[in-house]
Amino acid sequence: MPSPSADPIQHVVLLILENHSFDQMLGCFQEKYPKLDGIDAAKPPRSNPDDSGNPVFQKPTTERQMQLDPHHEVVHVKAQLEDCNSGFVKNFIASHEPRTEALQLSPCIMGYYPRGFLPALHTLAENFAVCDHWFSSLPGPTWPNRFFALTGTSSGKHDMPEDGAHKSDLDGFFEQNQDTIFDRLSGKGIHWKVYFHDIPQTWVLRHQREPENAMRYFSIDHFYKDARGLPDDFPAFCLIEPDYNGTDENDDHPPHDIMKAEKLIADVYNALRANQELWRSTLLVVFYDEHGGFYDHVSPPKAVFPDEISQSTGYPFDRLGVRVPALLVSPWVDAGLVDTQFDHTSLLKYLCDKWGLAYLGQRTAEAKTIAPNIRTTGAPRQDTPAWIQITNAQLQPPDPEVEEEAANVMNAHHIALSYLADYLKAQVDEEVPVAVSAWSRVWEEVKGLFHPARLLAETPLTPAQRYEHAQEVFPLFLKQQKQKAVSVLADKIRDTSLPDQVRRHAARALGEHVGRRFHREADPLASATRWLEKHHH
Repeated sequence: MPSPSADPIQHVVLLILENHSFDQMLGCFQEKYPKLDGIDAAKPPRSNPDDSGNPVFQKPTTERQMQLDPHHEVVHVKAQLEDCNSGFVKNFIASHEPRTEALQLSPCIMGYYPRGFLPALHTLAENFAVCDHWFSSLPGPTWPNRFFALTGTSSGKHDMPEDGAHKSDLDGFFEQNQDTIFDRLSGKGIHWKVYFHDIPQTWVLRHQREPENAMRYFSIDHFYKDARGLPDDFPAFCLIEPDYNGTDENDDHPPHDIMKAEKLIADVYNALRANQELWRSTLLVVFYDEHGGFYDHVSPPKAVFPDEISQSTGYPFDRLGVRVPALLVSPWVDAGLVDTQFDHTSLLKYLCDKWGLAYLGQRTAEAKTIAPNIRTTGAPRQDTPAWIQITNAQLQPPDPEVEEEAANVMNAHHIALSYLADYLKAQVDEEVPVAVSAWSRVWEEVKGLFHPARLLAETPLTPAQRYEHAQEVFPLFLKQQKQKAVSVLADKIRDTSLPDQVRRHAARALGEHVGRRFHREADPLASATRWLEKHHH
């Protein structure tokens, strides 16, 4: 590994989107990169049979609003991958009613976007590194793949919490206690933040809800503000969580218009690119958590077992998931194809090596790192796009009624997050006012009787209402945790037995909360200590 002084990357920004396959989103780039394992227009198109044996071919599509959400839980992905990835269409038809509608929509499962159709993703693919063998970490849905991306394991979980028998194990999902990349960074005093839109899905991980970690969560508006500032004020690592629900949902989860996610990608890139000093020291990594049930022709390879906890679950964890779109974006990354086999833990491997962190499990330890694709010599590129433009016309959904209906669709991800809100509400102090009367009814029902399984009982609230009220709970919980964090950080700042880098890390988090840039001052610890003496007892 290069020495820190030779490493031009001082800031790593991670944006994780949802539910699309590599073939679907970036397979068209075989036209630009002949060695890319994608779609070769000069050869007969690949196909999957429908449930009558009729072939459904891969072909270009401009469909932006997939009206049905293809299934992607473990049992469905297993069926999709049967006979060399020949089960995608049959699984889609078998999983949706009525059959006639599913059959009519089945070409969407095999469709792929032509080069240039996606204004943000394709602009970045034209100008930076396309990873054509980046696999999701297991052949299953969103949550376990996101766990792998941030912790190197899913602690034995392989489906979403409302699937079948998992209903009785909500506490198992919401109390996962494994270390995260954020824990590793905090242990070395490395500044990090999470920027979120509506609800931070990472709060499913128990460590992330601890007061000191919750202190480092900020709304997405803070990202754009921070990106305009000095590079020294910008976090060394940050995660951007998209909007997961409602009319503004931009996580790229069907059935929402894909242009909303394109705008998010463009906004993040434009914010970084506009600050030349920050841009020169930044790596933006964009990937999708899993394939969402859409066709990809490459069979996932074998996988390294992640950890001992997973051995007792009965699920083998011996295979990676379906290929997903992944891009490395930086003035220190050359445009081109990267055909190395990666999965989500490959980014963890890079981060751990970069900052001297202990690996997050065996999967991370044995993963291929993205480091060889980042130049450490020469000068940063001057030919990167100055701006990604998405017009108002492009942002108008083809069918506004479909988009309006999509805002009321509750998929597995949404429902699980609404259950997480119930779980957290039981931890919110009673003195915190509850503003929503409908939520108050739910709270009265569970107060003093809390158990995760009980919270799945039927209530007068619809799933959409539960999610709406979840959006009321999360700010309350965040406010409470940040208030508690002041005392936790004060103890660390004052504890001279701790390494100075850990104490300075705490001082910086405190400064973010109280509006002081302690890290800019000559003696950050002394400044933070004086502030505590004056304001906190």
